[in-house]
Amino acid sequence: MTSPLSRKDFIRNSSILLAGGGILAGNVASAHTAPTPETIAPGKVSLIKNVRLETGFETEDGEIVATRTELFTIEISDGKIRSVKPNEPNAKGIDAKGLLMLPAFRDMHIHLDKTFYGGPWKARSKKQRSVKDMIALEQQILPEMLKTSTYRAEKLIELLQSKGSNFARSHVNIDPTSKLDSLKNLQKALENKKNSFGAELVAFPQHGILYSHSEQLMKEAAQMDIDFIGGLDPNSVDGNIEKSMDIVVQLALDHNKGIDIHLHEGGEPGLKTVEYLISKVNENPVLKGKTWLSHCFVLAKLEPAKLQETVEKMANAKIGVVSTIPFGGITMPIPTLYKYGVEVMTGNDSIIDHWNTFGSGSVLQKANLMAQLYGYSTEFELNRSLRLATCNLLPLDEKGNRQWPKAGDTASFVLVDASCSAEAVSRISPVRSLVHSGNVVY
Repeated sequence: MTSPLSRKDFIRNSSILLAGGGILAGNVASAHTAPTPETIAPGKVSLIKNVRLETGFETEDGEIVATRTELFTIEISDGKIRSVKPNEPNAKGIDAKGLLMLPAFRDMHIHLDKTFYGGPWKARSKKQRSVKDMIALEQQILPEMLKTSTYRAEKLIELLQSKGSNFARSHVNIDPTSKLDSLKNLQKALENKKNSFGAELVAFPQHGILYSHSEQLMKEAAQMDIDFIGGLDPNSVDGNIEKSMDIVVQLALDHNKGIDIHLHEGGEPGLKTVEYLISKVNENPVLKGKTWLSHCFVLAKLEPAKLQETVEKMANAKIGVVSTIPFGGITMPIPTLYKYGVEVMTGNDSIIDHWNTFGSGSVLQKANLMAQLYGYSTEFELNRSLRLATCNLLPLDEKGNRQWPKAGDTASFVLVDASCSAEAVSRISPVRSLVHSGNVVY
C-alpha cells in the first residue's frame, strides 16, 4: 500500500480547497466526453443503452493497473433492474453515451432540518466555539429558522441529488426550543420528495438529554416515524455518561430503533463513552449492527495498542463509525477501522449553517479526501475508496468479479463522466444524472 502523504504534502498537493472539515471544490473534468445535459430528461426509465459498466481488473506483473469496462443495455421495470444485457446501440431508450454507471451515493450524516442553504449567505460567527456556546446560539435562532426549514430542507435535498445522492441519514433536533416542530417540518419536506429521495431520521437531542431536560420530548419523537435514537457528548454536555447513555439505549430498545450518537469528546471521557456503549450493546445483542458512533474523534488520539483493542471490540459488537473525514488536528484511523471490520460511512454533516459554512453536498468528495489523506493512490485502492460514497456497495468485488448491477437490484444509480471508479474518485468526476428507483430525478 502506498505510504500516506504527510499533512504538509497533502495540503500543498491537494486538488481541492479544504477548510475546517468541509470541502469546496469544482469538479475536475475527465477526458471522457459527456453528453449534453438535455440527453437525459426527468421521468421513468425503462431502458438505458450505451451505459458503461466495470467488468474486471487488468493486471501487469501481479499488480492491478487498470479497470476493464464494457457498454451494456439495461432494462428497468417497477423500480428494479430487470436485466443487464450486451449492448444494443439501436434499441429504443435513453442513450447514456458511454457514461459510467455507479451505485447511487448516500449521505449518512447530515442535518437537513437546519440550514441557511436556499436563503441568503451567512458565514459563521467567531463568538461561538464550544458545543454549549452553540446550544445557546440555537436557542436564539431556531424559532426564526423553523419558519423556512421545510423549504430549505427541500433545497438541500436537491443539492444532494445534483451531487449523486438519493438517500440520507439526517439528524433532526429534538430540543425544548423547537420541541417536535423541527422533526415535523423535515417530515413534510421528505414527504414532498418521497418519489425521488429516501431518508432515515435520527431523533437528535442537540441540546443534551439531561442538560436541556429533553427526555420526554425524545420519548415522544421515538413514536413519530424515526429510525434512530441520537445522543450528544454524554460527559461534557450531559455531565453523566451512564445516565445519558442508559436513556438512549432504553429508548432504542423500547421502540425498536437503532442508535447514532454524536461523540466529539476525546481523552478518558470519550474512551469511557465508547467502552460503555460497547458493553450496553453486548448486553443487548439486538442492537448489534444498528448502533453507530458519529465523529468518534477519541479514536484519532489513542495509542496503537489501545486503538487496536478498542476497534476490535467495536467490530465484535458491530458498532459502526460515521465520519466526515476531518483533517488538520484530527485524522481518523479509517484504515484501522477497515482492517478490523468496523463499518465506516460518511456524510456532509453541516452544509452552510451556523455550525459550518463549508460543504458541497458531495460524498464523492469525501471519498476523494479519504484517498488523499491515507495515500490510496493505486487503481485498486481508488476503486475500493468509492465505497465511502456508496455506503459499501461496489460494482466489482475484491477479485474483480462484477457484482453490481444485477437483475433484481433496485434501479438507483448515478451516471458519471469517468472511465472507471478509480478515476471518478481521483477526479471527483461530474455527476451527469441520478436515477432513483427507476426515475430520473437529476
